[in-house]
Amino acid sequence: MGLFRLSSLALFSLGAIGAAAASKNPESGTRSDLKITVRATFPDSEIFGIKLINGRPTRSLLTYTNAENKPLTVNMVGGSLWNIHPDPASVGIIRNITSTRYNVEIPAGEKQQISYSFATELHPQDLRLLLLSVISDSEGQFYTMTSFNETVTVVEPETSIFDPQIIFLYLFLLVTFVGTGYFIYTTWLAPLFPHQRRGGKTGERTKPSSRSAKKADPTGQTTVSAEATTADGTAVTTGAKPAYDESWIPEHHIKKPAAKKVGGGTPIKSKSRSKE
Repeated sequence: MGLFRLSSLALFSLGAIGAAAASKNPESGTRSDLKITVRATFPDSEIFGIKLINGRPTRSLLTYTNAENKPLTVNMVGGSLWNIHPDPASVGIIRNITSTRYNVEIPAGEKQQISYSFATELHPQDLRLLLLSVISDSEGQFYTMTSFNETVTVVEPETSIFDPQIIFLYLFLLVTFVGTGYFIYTTWLAPLFPHQRRGGKTGERTKPSSRSAKKADPTGQTTVSAEATTADGTAVTTGAKPAYDESWIPEHHIKKPAAKKVGGGTPIKSKSRSKE
């Protein structure tokens, strides 16, 4: 009675074909004397047990052997995940898994293998995997058959630092962190620090500028003066010629007297007085 109830619930989870078959054939259900066997294998699983890796498809190979004297058809394969120790007050089902339609005919006395895949997204835990097959005979009668009913383990996929998804995630987080830090610095931190003026310190030597100023006096003489610029921007005039007319000054006031040599060879500058 319990097996029939479990099979009926699983058949309901398979989808429209199981429901339609039950409505057209009230006697449809499990049949113990149906001469067909099925063997389920998981080629990608480890020797220590069947593991369902989250986010990755789990592949199962179902091998059917038809011992009937008439052909049988595998219409659909589906299943569900159940608690290992279900609560008597509840059904105990965790999640229905993907149902796939095949409609593969198995001739009398022959074998047929089909591949069934499904994926899970659950918390790591131990569950019971139940796979059911919907089979029909040549008379249109539908039957459910347990293809697999054992304990499996749901696990998370292994991660590696060389995984492209992990590398992209690290790069994205790094760019986001740097961009956020730069925005915070330029928006709130940079205005708090005074800008340092570029230039020389106090007491630096004046640097002559390339500019020169030309001045003309009323007599037509031109005076050229060079400007020197200090570090603080102050202009200083150096090496400028006199701006007055020297023709009004006597020559003996302008010319320097020549030095006279005395016996010892030491030049002595002569002193001359100007006569007005």
